[in-house]
Amino acid sequence: MTRIALALLLLIFAPFAAFADEDNTAPENKAVPEAWSSTTQHAVKIGGKVISYTATAGTMLMKNDEGEAIALMGYTAYHADGKNSKSRPLMFAYNGGPGSASIWLHMGILGPQRAVATDADFSPNGPFHHVDNEFSIIDEVDLVMIDPVGTGFSKPVGEGKGEDFWGVDQDIKSVSAFIVQYVTENGRWASPKFILGESYGGMRSGGVAWHLLQEHNLGLNGVVLVSPFMEMTIGFVGLGLDLPNVMFLPTYAATAWYHDALTDKPADLEGLMAEVEQFALQEYAPALLMGNRLVGEQRQAVLAKLSRYTGLSRDYWDQADLRVSEGQFTKELLRDRGETVGRVDSRFKGDSINLLGEQAFYDPMSSAIGPPFLAAFMDYYRSDLGVKTDQQYVVSGKLWMDWDWHHAQPDMNGFKLPFPNTMVDLSLAMKQNPNMKVLYQQGYFDLATPHLATKYYIDHMDIPPRLRENVSLKMYEAGHMMYIHEPSMVKYKQDLAEFVRSSLP
Repeated sequence: MTRIALALLLLIFAPFAAFADEDNTAPENKAVPEAWSSTTQHAVKIGGKVISYTATAGTMLMKNDEGEAIALMGYTAYHADGKNSKSRPLMFAYNGGPGSASIWLHMGILGPQRAVATDADFSPNGPFHHVDNEFSIIDEVDLVMIDPVGTGFSKPVGEGKGEDFWGVDQDIKSVSAFIVQYVTENGRWASPKFILGESYGGMRSGGVAWHLLQEHNLGLNGVVLVSPFMEMTIGFVGLGLDLPNVMFLPTYAATAWYHDALTDKPADLEGLMAEVEQFALQEYAPALLMGNRLVGEQRQAVLAKLSRYTGLSRDYWDQADLRVSEGQFTKELLRDRGETVGRVDSRFKGDSINLLGEQAFYDPMSSAIGPPFLAAFMDYYRSDLGVKTDQQYVVSGKLWMDWDWHHAQPDMNGFKLPFPNTMVDLSLAMKQNPNMKVLYQQGYFDLATPHLATKYYIDHMDIPPRLRENVSLKMYEAGHMMYIHEPSMVKYKQDLAEFVRSSLP
């Protein structure tokens, strides 16, 4: 894969990398720093009830099979006071990247405090602040936010090196090891257990669900996949494959609908999505497969619908040979207004940097929410949680540059495929743990992991019909981080809480 392609992957999976400038390579000396933690007491009102809880922010020393120190993994844990830890659910959560810390889920929706940011627009400059999060999930579960190695305060130490952690399978193994060690050290083996991952966290979760079961005999009650990326050949436009173009088309239409860029804009978004999805699967996909044999009236008919559904001109689609990347789309849609739309959440928009450019210079969504989230988190971690370390919290490390994308797919007898697909891992985990449930949460305005790709994942899970009842999908009129949108924030919490309760005996 070329460096250019990898750069595009960074734009999709690590849009906030501008905050990182720390070298995450293993230290040359083998001195092993000690694990540390800060424990504080708090209370928050959720659903009209006051939840008293203990917060622990710190690091855990990880060792290899020979007992040698290899990493410090950072985490933030919230345990409800006065609850029976054996019966209380325990949820582990993380973001994606690869190379993203857990700040976004932590301060966006899951934790007891959330950053204040303006929805679908740029937030005012400081003072930035955080508030009690009435939509936190800690009224239902004890929560552990994980920062994988190379993010947050997590880093290789001792005998550990970056390549031991920075790859599909290496990441699955290390996060699984953290979960097992945390469960053991905190006496939580009897607790119902859940994992929740966003974006590349979906790729991680599929593998972790299988790895925990196979290597550690740890069965999960539920897996939550938020705006998931789980199969590279489906969720990434730019590999010369036709299918990803089909997956992105409905999100182009949703974006054009939101920004009033359609000539005949329908009133109903969901109705439009059903129509465009049908076109994408039944007309657009076959047209792309025809290649140069698509000519004459048949080609013109497809071009006409592409233009009508997306707001881009027929000529633009024609010159693009019916294949427009999400980067081109974000630049072209509002070019005549001098604006570009977001990729992580296409409801956001901002002034174009280069009016003649083919690709968007920046993602307005990333620029809009990054500063308030980081400022709120750093203030919260130091002031509320009592973390006094002078170490930098790495929001998004440049791990994509060295990421090993090979995956030993469990149905391939150990052969490592260069294009990972952990839907296979998840399907096998469901077959061998048939009471485990899976929840997908997905926004309509997500151009990083489009919603039709998520539906494709679900439709192609290799599980028997009876297990399909254990899989559910919840949609939101928002983007990749749907919890930025307040109505979706309310629905997100309701959906997640109902899923947790439904996954318990």
